[in-house]
Amino acid sequence: MASKRPQGDCGSAERKKKRKNSVEKVGLCSVLEDEQVKTAVKRAWRQKTHYSCGNLACHPFPHCIIRNFIGEDGFIDDLQKELLGLNFNEKSNDLYKFKQSDDLKKSNKPHIQGIRSVLFQQFRPWLEGMIGAELESTVDISCAKYEYTDVLLCHDDELEGRRVAFILYLVPQWDSSDGGTLDLYKTDYNFQPKEISKTIVPTRNTLVIFEVSPVSFHQVSEVLSKEKCRLSLGGWFHGQSLERPPRYIEPPVTRNPHIPRDETLLMEWVNPVYLDISYQEHIQGEFEDSSEIQLKDFLKVIMSCFFLLLTFRFSGQRKVCLNAFRCYDVASLENLPECIYGCWELLHSEAFFLLLSNFTGLRLHYLCPSDDDDDEEQKTKENVKQDEEVESTPKCSGELRRWTHGSYTLLHDGEAARAEYALDLILPFQCADWDTDFGGFTCYVANEEDEELLTVYPEDNSLALVYRDKETLKFVKHINHKSSQPSTDSSRGRTFYDFSIVYYE
Repeated sequence: MASKRPQGDCGSAERKKKRKNSVEKVGLCSVLEDEQVKTAVKRAWRQKTHYSCGNLACHPFPHCIIRNFIGEDGFIDDLQKELLGLNFNEKSNDLYKFKQSDDLKKSNKPHIQGIRSVLFQQFRPWLEGMIGAELESTVDISCAKYEYTDVLLCHDDELEGRRVAFILYLVPQWDSSDGGTLDLYKTDYNFQPKEISKTIVPTRNTLVIFEVSPVSFHQVSEVLSKEKCRLSLGGWFHGQSLERPPRYIEPPVTRNPHIPRDETLLMEWVNPVYLDISYQEHIQGEFEDSSEIQLKDFLKVIMSCFFLLLTFRFSGQRKVCLNAFRCYDVASLENLPECIYGCWELLHSEAFFLLLSNFTGLRLHYLCPSDDDDDEEQKTKENVKQDEEVESTPKCSGELRRWTHGSYTLLHDGEAARAEYALDLILPFQCADWDTDFGGFTCYVANEEDEELLTVYPEDNSLALVYRDKETLKFVKHINHKSSQPSTDSSRGRTFYDFSIVYYE
């Protein structure tokens, strides 16, 4: 008898395990089963018109909001518990910062299996009828967890085979002041994201779907709540991709040759230690070893103090530079205080071009030494065909920028297409109390890779020089809500400024 009892317990445990791992079956909300609703939704989607039941709309691009998607609240509660028990991976690059689970297509947890069954077996036929296209049985689903300062910036979701995106919200009571909204962008005539046209506040047990297309630009705004977790399931239904127009190529940024100013400008502005020829040779040696260097206390202290004027007289406006891929303030040169404009002239002057040549060994001035070997190396770098004309005059382009909460730049296709050999200069000010947790640092990455090659953090009056090739791209990390907290010496949030100049040989 003693030998049989453990066997019986084992069998009972096995049965319990099977019940525990069995698929939890659940139904869709009743409105999706209504034949009149199916017909009306199908007609509205194809005619690109609004339909109130299910909140189907086609502006700025076709999307549908289905509230109370799952018919049983208890299932949603249990699904949430299963999801919160998963392992989450930190995700962070130019575009996003949040936590994501592994792919859930093979998870054997009962409620996750149940929601997969609902989405890809029960709901998929309904969706096929609405959009009038066949969808594959491919399961593409994961869980995302957004907490304080997490964000997913503007993107279009386009990838071969993705036809319809979906998000199922599993949030507590949520308000727009908590952030984490799904923002839909309208596009301009070049199919580039222009501005937010619609904002959707997450609601528990609500499914949002939208057509993946060349204009389906959207973002998850930064989560501002310190207490709440924005939990969601998301993925894509796969099918034949929509036709997309040719990629838009942005016009090149205007480049200018140096301003004819002599070395007196250097002596007026630059820390004398950097004007010493032997020290310039030392800097060049370090730069040639690593292709980057930071020169601390670059400007004379008395000059750097003048940048306090920027706090009160900065005349830039928040603008979306090129489109929603960049967001920061740019100064208007016409209204700069005289001393600030003087620094702008310094960085664009002939004397400074020569100084940069001495720092880096790059050919940014005709007095820079050259030989046949250097000429051959330059041709290799530029990958110039023999029948093309090589522009020989060094030039530069630049901005005076203000960085504050919500500022960022993104990598995008146009950025990669225009990548070339160049020397980046970044000269920040008013960032003495800037914390790396705020964002606002410049990251250099290899094209189509997430691994960071170099990170340049804002540091007061520290001149950063970085030489990059055609396979190296850069972005400025999104500045989050932590930066908006009052600083020790001000009741306002933190802000810093920088000169950003790019020099071309």
